[in-house]
Amino acid sequence: MSSLNLSIFVFGIAALAIVTAGSRLARLSDDLADRTGLGEALFGVLLLGGVTSLPDFAATLSAAIDKRPDLAMSNVMGSMAVNLAFLGIADIVYRKANLEHAAASPVNLMLAALLIVLLTLPMLAMATPPLGILSVHPVTPLLVAAYLFGLYLVHHTQAKPMWFPRQTHETVSDTPDPQQQGSLLGAWLGFIALAVVTGIAGWALMEAAKGIADQTGLSDTVVGGMLTALATSTPELVTTVAAIRCGALTLGVSNIFGTNCFNLLVVAAADVGYPHGSIYHDVAPVQMIWGLVTILMSAILLLGMLRRETYGIGRIGFESALILVVYGVALGFIVANS
Repeated sequence: MSSLNLSIFVFGIAALAIVTAGSRLARLSDDLADRTGLGEALFGVLLLGGVTSLPDFAATLSAAIDKRPDLAMSNVMGSMAVNLAFLGIADIVYRKANLEHAAASPVNLMLAALLIVLLTLPMLAMATPPLGILSVHPVTPLLVAAYLFGLYLVHHTQAKPMWFPRQTHETVSDTPDPQQQGSLLGAWLGFIALAVVTGIAGWALMEAAKGIADQTGLSDTVVGGMLTALATSTPELVTTVAAIRCGALTLGVSNIFGTNCFNLLVVAAADVGYPHGSIYHDVAPVQMIWGLVTILMSAILLLGMLRRETYGIGRIGFESALILVVYGVALGFIVANS
């Protein structure tokens, strides 16, 4: 078997492992959210979002350590954009009403706003002159501090919300399921095992992607922004769609926003792991497009969650249709200019 065929085979197996683990993670997360009392929104942010980010973390850090900044940053930035596009796909899957209407939650609004704030920090680092302290950009520790403060705000919003969404016939509230089966310990062990599988598969995925890039001549920007970004984001798509199908709408939406917020920690880890100083100044300018597009998509979704349109054309919210268009145009532009 040639090196290229082997890389493609490993890539396919790793992607399949991520998809399989992700579908099971959604069911376990819904169960644990009820049993622990965290609720779907907070569990999606604190735990499910972090677990589904493990492939991005493993893949991005691997590329950064391997001195491939464009592959690392295009993977994590492209993943955040495609994750938001997945919410548009999830809205298509949920046919009863606009997903952002049915899953109304103050926590999800807070997460959307937090994501916009966090995303501006690496964009500022890329746009400003080179600066580093012990080979780490000052924005990196600021990014970590902002994320932790954001988690505090999210927790406070969950514990003591200052406003409540208007309840309609289409609103699906986060209510615990009284018919829970199996042991709590068993559920946690299963959750941890699936998290480990997801992380290992993410690392294997990036190693295979680097081989594909080297042997096909594709640029790291294209491979990271399309191939690995889509593959490492499959847990978000699978878990979100699975959560929606089992009625855990809040979990599905908070998983996407929580994952993207956690991915900003992945950006910080890439800067720390990159051996040639700050990673922000060694990436191609095209990487900023992914970050700016993700900010735009997040703002559109925030507007949609505030507007709470009950039904759109084809029962798809205007924000879902718009973010899919924005993502498609951005993807085409980046491919054409790489």
